[in-house]
Amino acid sequence: MTAAPLIATAQAPVPDGARAFWFEGAGGARLRAAMFPADGPARGTVVLSGGRAEPIEKYFEVIGELQSRGLSVLAHDWRGHGLSHRLLADRLKGHAEGHHAFLEDFRRLLDLAEPQAPRPWIALGHSMGGALTAMALAAGERRLSAAFLSSPMMGVAAVRQLPQAAHLVAQTMGGFGHASDYILKDGFNPMLGPFEDNVLTHDRARYERYRGQLAACPDLALGGVTWGWLAFALDCGVQLARPGAARAADLPLTVVAAADDHLVLNDAARRYAKRAPQGRYVEIAGAFHEVLMETDARRALVWREFDELAARAL
Repeated sequence: MTAAPLIATAQAPVPDGARAFWFEGAGGARLRAAMFPADGPARGTVVLSGGRAEPIEKYFEVIGELQSRGLSVLAHDWRGHGLSHRLLADRLKGHAEGHHAFLEDFRRLLDLAEPQAPRPWIALGHSMGGALTAMALAAGERRLSAAFLSSPMMGVAAVRQLPQAAHLVAQTMGGFGHASDYILKDGFNPMLGPFEDNVLTHDRARYERYRGQLAACPDLALGGVTWGWLAFALDCGVQLARPGAARAADLPLTVVAAADDHLVLNDAARRYAKRAPQGRYVEIAGAFHEVLMETDARRALVWREFDELAARAL
C-alpha cells in the first residue's frame, strides 16, 4: 500500500490521525481507502461505504463523530468514484459494469483491514454503498458483526412504475454497445445545482460544504449515469428482492430510510429489513435521501439508531 491524498477545505478539515492509501482492486484497479483511528482505545471499526458520487471527503464530519464514539473508521472510494480508478476516459460519466467487481473490491478491502482494524466490524453503507454491503452479505461475507444501511439503493425511484421494462431497456442498450452512453444526452453538472432545487438534504451548510469540496478538487466530482450504471442499479434491486438475500444477513441490521426520499424506493428496503433475521426498519420523518447529511435534529434520530445497533455489536 502506498500513501494517497485526502482533500481538506476550511469547512471540512481532514479528521485526526487519517492515513489514506491506494490498494489494488479487481482487475488491478487502483482504489483509494483511508483509516481513521478512534479517539482513545478503539471499541471496534466502522467500514464506511458511501453512495454514488460520494468520495471519502464527504464523510469527514461523520467520521469525526464515529471517532468520538471510540470507533476506528475504514472508508473507501468505490471504483468509478472519488479518486479511485474511473471506468471510462470521461471521468464524469457515472458508469458500472455489473456488481461482481464492486464485491471483489470490497472483499479485498476487508482483507487489508484484517491486521489493522480493531474488531468488531460494523458496516455503515449509504445508498449504493448500502446496497453493495447487502450484496456482500448475500454473497457470504461473514466478517461484519453488524450492518447499518442508510437509504439503501434497493429500488430506483426514477423507474418506480416500470422497473422491469427499464431493466430490459438498460440491458438492451448495453447489448447494442451503448452501455457507456449517458442516459440523458449531456449528463448533468456534477457541481450540483442551487440548494433550493436539491432533493438530498434540508441542511444548507452541509450542502454548500460539499460544493466547496468539489470546487477544491474537481477530480472528486461525478456526473450523470450511463445505461451500464442503470442496469447495475436495477440488478442490485432484483438480487436483493430475493428472500434469500435478506435471510443471509443474519446479524444485527438496521435500515434507516428517508421518509421524503426521491431517489430510492423505501418499500424495497422495508421488505428487505423485514425478511432479515435481526432486521429493523426506521424512517426519518421529513428527511431527504442523505439522512447523514440532514439537519441536526434529523441526524440526531439517525445517530440514536446507529448507537443502539452499535451497542448490540460491541
